[in-house]
Amino acid sequence: MPLYLTEDQAMLRDTARDFMASEGAIPTQLRKWRDMNCKDGFGHALWRQFGEMGFTGILVDEADGGLGLGHVEAGIVLEEIGCNLTPSPFLITAVAAVEALKGTAQREKWLPGILKGETVAALAIDEGAKHRPEAIAVEAKRSGNGYSLSGAKQFVVQGASADFILVAARTEEGLGLFAVEKDAKGLEVEGVRMADSSIGARMTFANVEVDVDALIGGEEVLRRVLRAGRVGAAAEMVGVASGAIGMTVDYLKQRKQFGRLIGEFQALQFRAAHLYSELEIARATTLKTQQLLDEGSAEAEAMVHVAKAKAGQVSTLAVQEGVQMHGGIGMTDEYDIGLYMKRDRVLNELFGDANYHADQLARLNGY
Repeated sequence: MPLYLTEDQAMLRDTARDFMASEGAIPTQLRKWRDMNCKDGFGHALWRQFGEMGFTGILVDEADGGLGLGHVEAGIVLEEIGCNLTPSPFLITAVAAVEALKGTAQREKWLPGILKGETVAALAIDEGAKHRPEAIAVEAKRSGNGYSLSGAKQFVVQGASADFILVAARTEEGLGLFAVEKDAKGLEVEGVRMADSSIGARMTFANVEVDVDALIGGEEVLRRVLRAGRVGAAAEMVGVASGAIGMTVDYLKQRKQFGRLIGEFQALQFRAAHLYSELEIARATTLKTQQLLDEGSAEAEAMVHVAKAKAGQVSTLAVQEGVQMHGGIGMTDEYDIGLYMKRDRVLNELFGDANYHADQLARLNGY
C-alpha cells in the first residue's frame, strides 16, 4: 500500500488535530491536572468526549457498536495525542485493551463503557526495571473453578484509575492474559506519579481469585496486544517528535541573537532539516507497520520492532535537540519543550525501549 493517508483517513486526521489542539491542549489538560496533583492524571470529561467523537470505538468491531477501523486510524489519533501531550487512557484502553477483548465473552462486559468513554483499562505486564514479558513471574494457579493470581507488577499505566486490569501471568500451559476487576480481593494498588506527570501503579496480587472466564487468552493473544500497544506507542512518539520539532522551529523564527533570528544560522538550519528528515522516516515506518497489522501480514511482527525502535530514537532526538536549541530556557517549566522530553522518556520505556526492540529484531533474523 502507498505510504500516505486515504481521503477518509485524512478527514479523521483533520478532525483529531482540531479536537486535540482545542480540547486536549497542554494548558487545559496536562498542566491543569499536574498542577492540581490529580490522582488520575487525566480528565474524565475529556475521556467521555473521546467517546462522543467516536475515537474510543476505532478498533471496536461494528457488530459491537464500534467503527470497525484499524491501526492506521488509531495511529492517526495517537499522533495528535502525542503532538499535544494530551493525557488520556486512549493507548491502553482503546487500543491495547480493545485488541485483547476482541472475540471474547468479556467484550460484552467492558466494551460498552469503553465506547462511551466511561471505562478505563490498565495493562499489567512489567515486573522489573525494564520491559521483559518473557520473564513474567506472576503465577496463575488453578483454584476451584478459576485461578488464583500471586505476584507483583509495576509501571501499570492508569492502574490506579482503571475499572479493570489486564494481567499477564504464567499458567501451567504458558503465559495467559486475565481480566481482573479493580476491587478484587487481595489486589493492592499504589498510585505512582511518573516523569511525565501521568499516574502509573505498582500492584500486588495476593492470591487474587478470578473465575475461569477471566482468562481472555494465551500467548497469542498477549502477543497481539503487545503488537497493538507497541505500534500505538510508536505513533504517539511520532506525535511527540512532531510537536517538539514544530515548537522548536517556531522558536528559531522568533528568537534573536547577535541582531539576527537564530533560525538564520546555517548550523541550526542543518539540525532542523535533519530532524524533519528523521521524523518523516519514523512516520513512514510506523504507517507501514500499521498497514501490515491491518492486513494480518506475517511481516508485521518484525516491523513492529522496527517502528517502536525508530520512533523512540527520533522522539528522543527531537526533544533533546529542541531543549538545546531553546537554550537555557528550554530547561525551565515555563516552556513546554521540557514536557515533551518527559513524555518521551515514559513512552520510550512503555512496551520496550529502542535497545529492546533492536535486540528482538536481531533475534528474529537469527542473530
